This record gives sequence, C-alpha cells and structure tokens, in this order.
Amino acid sequence: MASNENVAIVTEFVQAWSRLDADELAAYFTEDGCYHNMPIGPVSGRDNVRNMIAGFTADWTETEWVLVNIVGEGDVVIAERLDRTKSGDKSVDLPCTGVFEMEDGKIKVWRDYFDLATFTSAMT
Repeated sequence: MASNENVAIVTEFVQAWSRLDADELAAYFTEDGCYHNMPIGPVSGRDNVRNMIAGFTADWTETEWVLVNIVGEGDVVIAERLDRTKSGDKSVDLPCTGVFEMEDGKIKVWRDYFDLATFTSAMT
C-alpha cells in the first residue's frame, strides 16, 4: 500500500479509540498482529491484542487521542499523540509515540512509547 493509505488507516485507528470498543480496535490488526506497549511485554495474535486492550481500558470512561504529528514511509507509520483519558474522576494527558508496521491495510506490529509513571501517577 502507499504511505498515504497507511497514514489514513492509522489516523482512523487513533480516532477509533474514542469509542472504547476493543473488538473494533482489534479488527485493525492482522490475524497474527503484535501490540508492544513498551512498558509491558508484547502481545501477539488479534484475539490476545483484543483482550489486552479490553483489560487496560475496562475502567476508562472516556478517551480522546489527539494526533500531533503523523508521517509514513512505505509500510511504516509514526504517530505522535496526546492521549487524553478519563477514569471516573481521574484523568491524564499522556504524550505518546506509536510506530506502526503495516501489512495489506492492517497493523502487523504496533510499538507504543510513553512514560508509564505519568499514566500511573495520574490514574491511581
């Protein structure tokens, strides 16, 4: 796929997070896709990715991911974001950068980089 098509897919994926639907989000991945939330170990396989997303978003009441910068070259897309998330009366604005490796219009590998302490100190 062309870089601009991959950028469009990642942009849609980032926007889809506001719906907090783990099934919808997992559908963006290849069957053997991998999500590596860098402070934690990688998870492989669409069903496992779905379960991981469902697990860590279970208490979220709202989230909006704002794209700051997004660039693509071939099958690689890099998206700098500000993830604004609420869980009850707690909230966090979390700067993140995701690196996406795409395959046939799906996410093959997603590596997300952020400071876990920023998230946990705001949400605990």
